[in-house]
Amino acid sequence: MRAVRTVVGVVGELLISAGLVILLYVVWTLFWVGAIEGGKQADVVAAMEQQFSVVAPSASPSGPPTVSTVPLTGQVYAILRIPRLGTGWAKPVYEGVGLDVLAKGVGHYPTSNQPGEVGNVAIAGHRAGHGNPLIDIDAIRDGDRLIIETREGYFVYRVQRHKIVPPSDWAVIAPVPERPGEKPTERWFTLTSCEPRYGSLNRYIVFSLFEASFTRAQGLPAEYLVDPAQGA
Repeated sequence: MRAVRTVVGVVGELLISAGLVILLYVVWTLFWVGAIEGGKQADVVAAMEQQFSVVAPSASPSGPPTVSTVPLTGQVYAILRIPRLGTGWAKPVYEGVGLDVLAKGVGHYPTSNQPGEVGNVAIAGHRAGHGNPLIDIDAIRDGDRLIIETREGYFVYRVQRHKIVPPSDWAVIAPVPERPGEKPTERWFTLTSCEPRYGSLNRYIVFSLFEASFTRAQGLPAEYLVDPAQGA
């Protein structure tokens, strides 16, 4: 009987140790590695801001901005800004949604429209891991502004609603969200991430509708970058 208790005690200690190792690994991955990768993403954003700033105002179109060239898979070409998630919150947008691409930032679904186009521009990002870019996606509220910045200008969308769906629900990124096969007449932006925060059983979806655009020469009015939680 004593031998059984000894075995049970040893097994129990091993399980506790294994649990602590797993917990430490999760903390290390989400916070330490997340901070490092988040810093790398911030560096990419800073480099893009510098590149965008040297675009001559005379080169900016006189009409509404449009993305002039289709980016290659894996190419970074835009910046996503969500003021609700904090002053200065910004993430690099890459073309593609493969695991290698999403490891570097957020990614644009190649089958979806480009910013400013009629239809639906869809962007995905990890919620936890790889810099935790969209860990607080559930903090976004109806009426918040989401901004996509490209070399050509700024595209502003206003959040309409959110929804939690299974991973198999591809209708959310259709040209008319949730209405596959319907011809689009409006300009949507769908943001997708995992749900729950530290899992991937479902997808957290934020739908927003086009509000305004500004060329690089015009610049983005400062009020569009105000965190709604801080007030105007």
